[in-house]
Amino acid sequence: MPPAHPFDDDKLKEECGIFGIVGVTDAANFVALGLHALQHRGQEAGGIVVHHPEHGFNSARRFGYVRDNFTSQSVMETLPGPIAIGHVRYSTAGSKGATAIRDVQPFFGELSMGGVALAHNGNITNANALRRELIERGSIFQSSSDSECIIHLMARSMGRSIPDRVEEALRKVEGAFSVVAMTRTKLIGVRDPLGVRPLVLGKLGEAWVLSSETCALDIIGAEFIREIAPGEMVVISEKTGVESHFPFRPQKPRFCIFEHVYFSRPDSIIGGRSVYETRRQIGVELAREAPVEADLVCPVPDSGTPAAIGFAHESGIPYGMGIVRNQYVGRTFIEPTEQIRNMGVRLKLNVNRALIKGKRVILVDDSVVRGTTSRKIKEMILDAGAKEVHFRIASPPTAWPCFYGVDTPQRDKLLAATMSEDEMRDHLGVDSLKFISLNGLYRAAGEASGRNDAHPQYCDACFSGEYPVRPADMLEQGFQMKAAE
Repeated sequence: MPPAHPFDDDKLKEECGIFGIVGVTDAANFVALGLHALQHRGQEAGGIVVHHPEHGFNSARRFGYVRDNFTSQSVMETLPGPIAIGHVRYSTAGSKGATAIRDVQPFFGELSMGGVALAHNGNITNANALRRELIERGSIFQSSSDSECIIHLMARSMGRSIPDRVEEALRKVEGAFSVVAMTRTKLIGVRDPLGVRPLVLGKLGEAWVLSSETCALDIIGAEFIREIAPGEMVVISEKTGVESHFPFRPQKPRFCIFEHVYFSRPDSIIGGRSVYETRRQIGVELAREAPVEADLVCPVPDSGTPAAIGFAHESGIPYGMGIVRNQYVGRTFIEPTEQIRNMGVRLKLNVNRALIKGKRVILVDDSVVRGTTSRKIKEMILDAGAKEVHFRIASPPTAWPCFYGVDTPQRDKLLAATMSEDEMRDHLGVDSLKFISLNGLYRAAGEASGRNDAHPQYCDACFSGEYPVRPADMLEQGFQMKAAE
């Protein structure tokens, strides 16, 4: 399913969201609700695997939105049982935009001690090497996904239980992984030692829940208990509750800072902080770092909204919805002609002309990737009669690709990789362009003294070029890392 128009194509995409529950009647219904709350993390496809004591394992995988697939009674009746996991996908590894149904997670395997299903958020940076080795030893792959390597590694493990095999498999994996897995009776959750991708634990009555974000706990009325710690593995069953241990060598955590900027839903809690409040504080920092005389602060919907509110409050410049989003344009909008396709952003965004005309406008957006959308939005604002257009960006320049679970263009397609800030300003044709500094972003995320350059508190490789895990597969393909300073 290719992006429908340039607006979709000019944003970084999360790979996926994961959700699991044990200890409820009809667990699949709860998973469907959880995946609906995590839909922003992946709109390409979704899947659910369940186990029932009498009916065994069952699964359903579908392309498109959760609401279009996992709300029909006929589908949900095929997914009985008290334990289930699910996954929503936007492809990073695998065939982008041309996904086969076999690439849709969760993956299932029948091992010597029983069946296991597994769903993964993140990216395995040594997947190519692992796949070659596994194929040479006789493994037969069904998908193009890097996550399938974990199932094959489990099958070859000599561990005495499925949790032991999950642990042994993940010791061989490099990169970023938050994993939910299930056996007939156990729900398993694991985060990689750096904790790059999120995973949280919740409780619903006597049932236990694992989720990518807290907003998916809210939708089913579950209580947020805590985050799964970086490097932690939890094994949960109805009988024994939550058992926790730390199977990996301890490392300093490097959570993805872009989760704060864009990926996570604003009503989620990360690291004890409201995502909304962090984004609002980014706007405050931006107003302090890059003030400008203007008449109106306007967000680029929807991800720029909290930062625009913070910018307006700190600067004293009025906030206004100068751009209105059409919520009913799906990714599958039919584009039969070049003329319709060239409408691009206008299908999703429309300018509030009465508010914009004659004004000096500050547009607040979360990022500039290729710059195509920014140029179109600027043209729309000027066409509506704005006197000046100033861009303020709620993240530093995105100059490096992500290899840890985010779909990023190749480096030469990233505007900030080939242009200075002034060159980007001229390229976009705006009166001014300013990005929040890396230190400003860290301050907004709760690090009062900014970034610790010797030991960065977050993964910020897309901004800094400093990769906490060596991207082995990409280096093999000729990727050039930043030279050490």
